[in-house]
Amino acid sequence: MKSDDTGKLIVRLSVGILVLMHGLFKLSSGVGGIAGMLSSHGLPSVLAYGAYVGEIVGPLLVILGLFSRLGALIIVVNMIFAILLAHMGQLTSLTGQGGWALELQGMFLFSALAVLFMGAGRFSLGGASGRWN
Repeated sequence: MKSDDTGKLIVRLSVGILVLMHGLFKLSSGVGGIAGMLSSHGLPSVLAYGAYVGEIVGPLLVILGLFSRLGALIIVVNMIFAILLAHMGQLTSLTGQGGWALELQGMFLFSALAVLFMGAGRFSLGGASGRWN
């Protein structure tokens, strides 16, 4: 077993499952809060439904390792929007324990970037080859 492929699997499952949990919550709670944030920035509130793509479709692609680079790109775009719309005021802030205030969002963003650059690896439905895997 190649350790690189095992590492890719661990990163894919970690970021995919953790972001998917946020998407599943939004399925039950809705995207009204996001629509309000978009409207306050002069953007169409219908874009809030993109959160479902970014937090359900993207993570599922990453978890399955099927078009995983595309799924990771979707997560990256989703996280950039989340940071710009909801967390910009915390961008340079630290927590009381000295950590970055956006460490969760940063971990999602940078882990998805890692998947985007590394690909899915051998332990995936799409296999290790292919432009989007």
